[in-house]
Amino acid sequence: DLPALESVLAELDGCRWTFHRAIDRAADRDALRKRLCDLPGLDTYLTAGSAAGVDEGLPTLLAEAARRGEPGYEPRLLVGGGLRLDHVPRLRAAGVDAFHIGGAARPGGWDVPVSAEAVREWRTALDAA
Repeated sequence: DLPALESVLAELDGCRWTFHRAIDRAADRDALRKRLCDLPGLDTYLTAGSAAGVDEGLPTLLAEAARRGEPGYEPRLLVGGGLRLDHVPRLRAAGVDAFHIGGAARPGGWDVPVSAEAVREWRTALDAA
């Protein structure tokens, strides 16, 4: 809903913003990126590469990372949505440097607090990569 998005952006006064997972449901990701690329402040796409999550979207994420710098592909990729530690090496090798964990920080489920141990495990793995 680009008119609604443009209305929100008018209130942001040039503030940086993230396009949050909606791209994962787009019929044509490339066309959407090219429509959004000139919107003021867009600096990041939070994406799993697929509405089904990173497992299914990994090929898309790798392909999009390879297009960095092309029109519509300048914003940073922030990968999240079913992200696991075993995805990180391939994403890092492709140049992805931003990761969003939700469920991975709550191995006991969304009804329990964030696990300090899970966060520590992720920090250690990312610092080593």
